[in-house]
Parts: sequence; structure tokens; C-alpha cells
Amino acid sequence: MFRSAQHDKARSVASPRVVNIEDLRRAAKRRLPQVVFDYIDGGAEDERTLRANCRAFEDVTFRPRCAVATPACDLGVSVLGRSLSMPLILAPVGSSRLMYPRGEEVAASAAGAAGIAYALSTLSGCRLEDVAAASKGTVWYQLYLVGGRDCALAAIEHAKAAGFSALVVTIDTAVAGMRERDLRNGAKELLSGNLRSKLPFVAQLLIRPRWLAGFLADGGLMKFQNVVIPGKGPMLYADVTAALENAVVTWEDLGWIRRAWSGPIVIKGIHTADDARRAVDVGANALVVSNHGGRQLDSVAPTLRILPEVVAGVGDQIEVLLDGGIRRGSDIVKALCLGARAVMAGRAYAYGLGAAGGAGVARAIEILRADLIRTLKLLGCPSVAELDRSYVDTPADWLGK
Repeated sequence: MFRSAQHDKARSVASPRVVNIEDLRRAAKRRLPQVVFDYIDGGAEDERTLRANCRAFEDVTFRPRCAVATPACDLGVSVLGRSLSMPLILAPVGSSRLMYPRGEEVAASAAGAAGIAYALSTLSGCRLEDVAAASKGTVWYQLYLVGGRDCALAAIEHAKAAGFSALVVTIDTAVAGMRERDLRNGAKELLSGNLRSKLPFVAQLLIRPRWLAGFLADGGLMKFQNVVIPGKGPMLYADVTAALENAVVTWEDLGWIRRAWSGPIVIKGIHTADDARRAVDVGANALVVSNHGGRQLDSVAPTLRILPEVVAGVGDQIEVLLDGGIRRGSDIVKALCLGARAVMAGRAYAYGLGAAGGAGVARAIEILRADLIRTLKLLGCPSVAELDRSYVDTPADWLGK
């Protein structure tokens, strides 16, 4: 029965009707409870930045080389010394087990099979070693300082032992953003309220019986297995909001983090050239231009618009990645043209995970890969390594143009 269900899911996301990431988004919306779907789909406050991240790609236009034969396209790229089959890393997405049973392991497995990297969130319901074993490829660990310094140091040692190759330090979560959809859907009440406060919001779970059956079979509301509080054990889901507010990362913290972790460090959440230069100064190996997918401070500029400023500010001193708004392979091409080494994508694969588990994640990667190849061929460019500013036009008011 299980194999049959898996086959049905794979067949559903491979159908001719699932041709882009938006199709996966709609499929996820049909399968998931509203509170879980909106956790993936939503942003902070009025969601201006969430929308702007995607719309910014519309402002960049291509300059193709026509009458050029490109029978094959080389998508390969090296990031932090690791070869990837294409310039895509699956970004850390917390609470993936809410989307699908063993969600982090499932997503890591799909990434490894595709030859790309997977970044595991601190706020994972799956153990580091299980995710690394599932991937068979490049895995990074994203670090929040939840639980305090000693807890973080233990997680760093755990990640080393499990074979994670890079540490991603997220710096844009001084407090959690105001995600109004979560409030309206009763996320707080469903997590920690009493039965009476939960009742108005339970129906959204009950009308998704297949999701609910999988959720309960997977153990129900998980703990964060890699955040082990001394004397208490793994952090409870209900405790995470308060823990994040006491886990602010400062530039000074990068000193002891660097001493604890000898491998590559990626700083995620860079939004200005000044902060990019600070990332270079503290010895980071890569940075991610990111506004947390529009989930933190609303009304900041879209990441693609900031990318040229950051690249101009650091030159080739550090590898620059871009996160935010990736929905098509052409978006990846535009980011690379503007100086990114590769991109990170979260929602694009989370929709696939929510829609159909591993088959959905694999389909999201497949869609982006096919888009990327097609875009390169239509540009007359045989390799992602040859992409540069000459292939695009950007608005005159973008900094770093």
C-alpha cells in the first residue's frame, strides 16, 4: 500500500499539468492544512518584500546571442570547493516534518540524488546524522543560537561528526517577523494553547485526512532533535519563538563560531554592501544575499536588486549566493548574470515537499533544471560559467549597475 501511494504521488507530480513551481504550489495548497500551507507560503506584515522578491526578476531582461548552436549546456558549478550538478542549493526550511513525514530526510535525499546541496535548518525534526545519511551528497547545517552558546557548540560538534561540510549562520532573526497569516490560522493556539483555545482552528486539520494520517504516523508534533537543552532534552516546538528572541547572532559571535568550526562558514541574511564587507572581515567563506524570503522585516528591497551592490562591494573576495524569489530556471540565470555563484531556494522545493514528498522535491529540481537548460540555449550560452552582465539589462537605478 505504501509503495502504491508513493507511486501515485510520483505520477501526480510528473503529470503534464505540473509544468512549473506554481503548479506545485497549488498542489501543496490542496494537500496541506491552511496553517501549514501558509507557513510555507506567507511572509511578514503586508508581504511587500515577499512579492517584490519575485517581481524583481521581471525588471531584469535578457540580451540573447541568436544564431548560436548550443547542443549541450554545462550547468556544473563549484561552491565552497564542492562540485554541484547545477547552481542550486536547497535552502534551510524549518519544520519540514509538518509538510511531509520525515520531511528533512526526504528533501535531502532528493537533493543528493540530483547532485546538489541541501542545507538543514536548526529547527529540524530529523536528526543530523539521519539527514546526512539520506542525502548521499553535500549537506550544510544552518545554525541558530537557540538554547544558548553551549547548546550551539554541541550542535556544531554533532554536525562535524555527521559529515556536514559547511555551517550556515543566519543573522537576520533578532526577533521573529510578524507573520499575520500564522496568527489568523491559530498557529500559536494549535501549538501551545489549551483544548478550548485550539477548537476554533482544529477543523483545518481534520479536512485534510491524508495529511493528518501521515502527520500522526510520523509521531505528531515533533521536537527539535538537534537542539538539545542541557537537563531537558530536545527543544519543544512550543518553545521556539521565545528561544529565537534570545538567540540574536552578533558579529562578535562569529569569533567563537569560527574557532568551533574549522570548515567553511556561510553568512546568510546579508542585505547591504557594508555587511558583506564585514562578512569578509570575520573570515566567512561565502555569504547569502537574503531577506529570509520576506518573512522578517517587511519593505526591505528584493534580494536581486541588492545583489549588484553586494557583488560590487566585495568583488571576488568571497563567494556570493542569492536567496529569495527563485521560481524558474531563468531566475537562476539572471542571478548568475548579476554575480551570484549559485542560488538558494526554499519555497520552490517546499511546495513540492508539501505536495508529494520526495517526488515533489525531485519534480521541483527537475523543473528548475529543465528551465535552466532551455534558458541557456535560448541565450546562446553554452555554460553557466560564461554568464555575465552582458546577457542582461537592469534598471538604471539599481545600485552597483
